[in-house]
Amino acid sequence: MLVAALVSLSACGPRVFEGESAKVIEATELPPPPEPPKVDARVEVTDDKIVIHEKIAFEYDAAKIQRVSHDLLAEVAQVILDNPRIELIRVEGHASAEGEADHNLELSQRRAEAVRAHLVKKGGVPEARLEAEGFGEDRPIADNETEEGRGQNRRVEFVIVRQAYTETRTITDPSTGLSRVETEDKVD
Repeated sequence: MLVAALVSLSACGPRVFEGESAKVIEATELPPPPEPPKVDARVEVTDDKIVIHEKIAFEYDAAKIQRVSHDLLAEVAQVILDNPRIELIRVEGHASAEGEADHNLELSQRRAEAVRAHLVKKGGVPEARLEAEGFGEDRPIADNETEEGRGQNRRVEFVIVRQAYTETRTITDPSTGLSRVETEDKVD
């Protein structure tokens, strides 16, 4: 009986006891807990690319991927595996305009190949879904006259070359006014 009374009292809000009687104190509602901060995705799929919001780090003047980028590449691999409609991705290597153009072209090719190999070996991405191509300094996205610009030009991009999609169209019969939806699977 005492337990039941305590349970029923606890359901009504806080109480202060004075002698043998209890006073109910009006309970104020606690605000909801704050939502955890939204974390921007490091990897996202757009219409024509898999965009990474961090750079892949390589050893200086080499095609060896630094360990700090392994988690990022694991996320890239998971995005590829989670999107089977993306059939072919070109891993593109790009360089700044520092040094010899031939060296930059060769280094960007080796880096693109290193990323491709990492995604296959460590990420489980089927080889047939990836190709690698180095462009050297031929496709800058920033000014090569500043260190910040050169840093932006040194990058790896993931370009969607071929993907499956479904085209949907509504056809209306002019004589009856009735509509029907047709779908067709395509590859682009």
